[in-house]
Amino acid sequence: MLKEERQHVILNEVALHNKVLLTDIAEMLDVSIDTIRRDVKELDSENKLRKVHGGAVSLGFTNSTVRNTNIYALEEKKKIAEKAVMMLKEGGVVFIDGGTTCLELTRQIPESIKLTCFTMSLPVAMELLAKPNVKVIFIGGEISPDSQIAIGPSTIRQLTEIRVDYSFIGTGYVDSLFGLTEFDWDIVQVKKAIIKASKKTVLLSISEKLNSQHRYKTCDINAINTMITELDPNNNLLNLFRNQEIHLL
Repeated sequence: MLKEERQHVILNEVALHNKVLLTDIAEMLDVSIDTIRRDVKELDSENKLRKVHGGAVSLGFTNSTVRNTNIYALEEKKKIAEKAVMMLKEGGVVFIDGGTTCLELTRQIPESIKLTCFTMSLPVAMELLAKPNVKVIFIGGEISPDSQIAIGPSTIRQLTEIRVDYSFIGTGYVDSLFGLTEFDWDIVQVKKAIIKASKKTVLLSISEKLNSQHRYKTCDINAINTMITELDPNNNLLNLFRNQEIHLL
């Protein structure tokens, strides 16, 4: 495989999943980790992604000021956010996860609606502060430099002390049988705590992530009450999820 082809695959994977591991890409392309490391270093120097220890992250994922130019599938994420906003109720108490789709939801919250919003995402918290009728409560802890979210025992402990009406979460991977998965163990633990702290959990996911899975399991698919994609709920791509106890929007 030519270098240009490898780098195209790397950029696609980073854009879709926000962060990738060098070992995963090397295995996918059947090349050495050193080869992928050189590719990632070159792409970083060209400001196409950001190199981190053991992997790479998308620019749109790490920079909350980047809006249209570096956010993958932005139009699809806007459609998802439009559907999710319709679930918000005056005076509601919600949790909003990190990630670009949840950030788009945050941007679309009407300024007129009164809400209490918990989040452990720095970009989401900063965006919420622009909403005059939203009370923002940040769940703190160790800040992940890659995802800009709070992780670790302190974050999980604080989540055990709340109970929200809805949590809006993202995921790296979602499968109708295997459920939600990630490659980051720390993030999985936080997301488990978010789900436990929620009366109902809403998954926001672009359709490209459907029928994919990774190492660490967040939850079974039926732990999610509603899944929102950019697709029409009757789209055939959602057929496998229709057999599960989950509402599709």
